Amino acid sequence: MGFVTTDDNVQIFYKDWGPKDAQPIVFHHGWPLSSDDWDAQMLFFLSRGYRVIAHDRRGHGRSEQVDSGHDIDHYAADALALANALDLRNAVHIGHSTGGGEVARYVAVHGEPAGRVAKAVLVAAIPPLMLKTADNPEGTPIGVFDGFRSALADNRAQFFRDVPAGPFYGFNRAGADVYEGVIQNWWRQGMMGSAKAHYDGIKAFSETDQTEDLEKITVPTLVLHGEDDQVVPIAASAEKSVKLLVKGTLKTYPGLSHGMLTINAEVLNADILAFIEA
Repeated sequence: MGFVTTDDNVQIFYKDWGPKDAQPIVFHHGWPLSSDDWDAQMLFFLSRGYRVIAHDRRGHGRSEQVDSGHDIDHYAADALALANALDLRNAVHIGHSTGGGEVARYVAVHGEPAGRVAKAVLVAAIPPLMLKTADNPEGTPIGVFDGFRSALADNRAQFFRDVPAGPFYGFNRAGADVYEGVIQNWWRQGMMGSAKAHYDGIKAFSETDQTEDLEKITVPTLVLHGEDDQVVPIAASAEKSVKLLVKGTLKTYPGLSHGMLTINAEVLNADILAFIEA
């Protein structure tokens, strides 16, 4: 574990486990969480002999709580700083939700042009665009994101309890198995970060059009999405993303939620491993 310094002098926390000569897998977390959200994946792939790396996005987790740069461009540039500092090559980049947008921008603009990326995986990811527009009618109305901002500003602690207890993991569905520890861990990760980063991040994940990023990516890319994702609508994201990717493969999961990487880790881990080793 350690820190890297970005070009604009921000300290980014990261974990780096496993043999340094093994193929690296880099995990990019979702809003408003931290690298801890990938615990199940990091332990799984570490046990398979991979080098596993994850960082806390600026303003999130243990990274520096700066008041600027909370946008997809800076998120990708920070990932570049990490890749450069650790000299990561032939890497597989895996991103969840907002982290999927970070992966798409990093791979398209930085990683693939430098020849550092082998494959990519987008899990319940935000690209190409979450916001509902005339050209993206399947998206989410701006009023929903305005509601997120209001809830965060009014009572972030309660908002960060309500999200995981409800739609994030599908715990609001009738008959769902509810894991209180998972809810508390989501809350813990969120409250570690900066309210400013989280507030600004809502605009970043909802209004950034990443169509061009997806079109530029030529490495094999696996797109995974739960069919009961209540946070990132599958019709506005995964179904469109796979059509824009040069070598995209879509796999969907009936009944699974936005937080499937945690509560259905055994399913996703097996599918990601098969994709990496193919």
